[in-house]
Amino acid sequence: MIDLIQEIYGTIMRNKLRTALTGFAVAWGIFMLIVLLGAGNGLLNAFEGNSRNMKMNSMKIFPGYTSKPYNGLKEGRSISLNNADREQTIESFPEQITTAGATVSQSVYLNYGKENVNITLDGVYPNYPELDAVKVKQGRFINEMDMNQKRKVIILHEKTVKQLFGKTDPLGKLINAQGTMYQVVGIYADQNSFSPSAYVPFTTLQLIYNKGDSIDDITFITQNVETAEASEQLAKDYRAMMGGRKQFAADDDGAIWIWDRMSQFLQQKAGQSMLRIAIWVIGIFTLLSGIVGVSNIMLITVRERTHEFGIRKALGAKPSSILWLIISESVIITTFFGYIGMVAGIAVTEYMNIVAGKQTMDMGVFSMTFFENPTVDLSVAIEATVTLIIAGTLAGLFPARKAVRIRPIEALRAD
Repeated sequence: MIDLIQEIYGTIMRNKLRTALTGFAVAWGIFMLIVLLGAGNGLLNAFEGNSRNMKMNSMKIFPGYTSKPYNGLKEGRSISLNNADREQTIESFPEQITTAGATVSQSVYLNYGKENVNITLDGVYPNYPELDAVKVKQGRFINEMDMNQKRKVIILHEKTVKQLFGKTDPLGKLINAQGTMYQVVGIYADQNSFSPSAYVPFTTLQLIYNKGDSIDDITFITQNVETAEASEQLAKDYRAMMGGRKQFAADDDGAIWIWDRMSQFLQQKAGQSMLRIAIWVIGIFTLLSGIVGVSNIMLITVRERTHEFGIRKALGAKPSSILWLIISESVIITTFFGYIGMVAGIAVTEYMNIVAGKQTMDMGVFSMTFFENPTVDLSVAIEATVTLIIAGTLAGLFPARKAVRIRPIEALRAD
């Protein structure tokens, strides 16, 4: 074994350029595959993370303006929503809608001590955390008693708490909202909120700010709606129902705007699958380019050494020993440089994770994560390396078998 290693080392040192080219082809193929898969996983993981806590089987309804005449009424009419519309939402679709909530908003200045912040107060129902990505970290959320008694309680975002209270515990404290005092009963966090709201009971906000029974939007959760087609049909039926109540055409998309999260989510999932396939196709072709490079160099290597093989055979070397020498050289070179490529690729993905992982982009009223955990499973990296090792071995094996079958005198005459 020591003799074999010494002989392989001597061959490598005599052919440094050829060995370097072979090693570069191996390392580059592994490196690019891991980096591409890592970058792709970063995008896919970010998508999954952004939608992880959201109720994707839901719809959100916003009022708008009619875009076409209806029953003698002109286009351009303003459509408003009220409390009765929320109740009718559940009554009209009992088999498809499980729960519905509503929001009404008011912009105010919150003040505590010397600190103040401009914020949007959202009046919501107790079921709001079931409808949106809101997680209570301390205290509690709004409950039915708050709604019934129209209590002046407020739930603040953790960022707002830091602005107003610093390191002081805000729970139980009173804050001033332009003359109205609210008691802080909870602290919440959501997904990458850039401009967070504060939540108060729906009935409280309607009363204090003279909103009457008007609401800004309706959100409901669906059931038995498993496909994009079924979700689109529900949206169509809902628009028709609201058209009958508000006097606008059933196909008037401008009268109310429906955010169909289910259809959007399914479309994004389809795009995600296409992206994953594209990444793997590009990665595989990158790996194949490395395999082709290794194969070409190994073919040239064996051809150049035909004369050497003739001398070995003339001195009594067995064909099996020559084959074993070539296979050993191929395995050692591809394993060594494949390992270098694998380590370099993993190092780059880890660097991307440190620099860009969990990085968010400001979208105006909120921020979104576009890159998260751009890493690759170690098993994938090892499998790719083993694939290149096998490819390099086979690339040298077949021409070597042909070369060792040549009679020594013919091999000695080879150029």
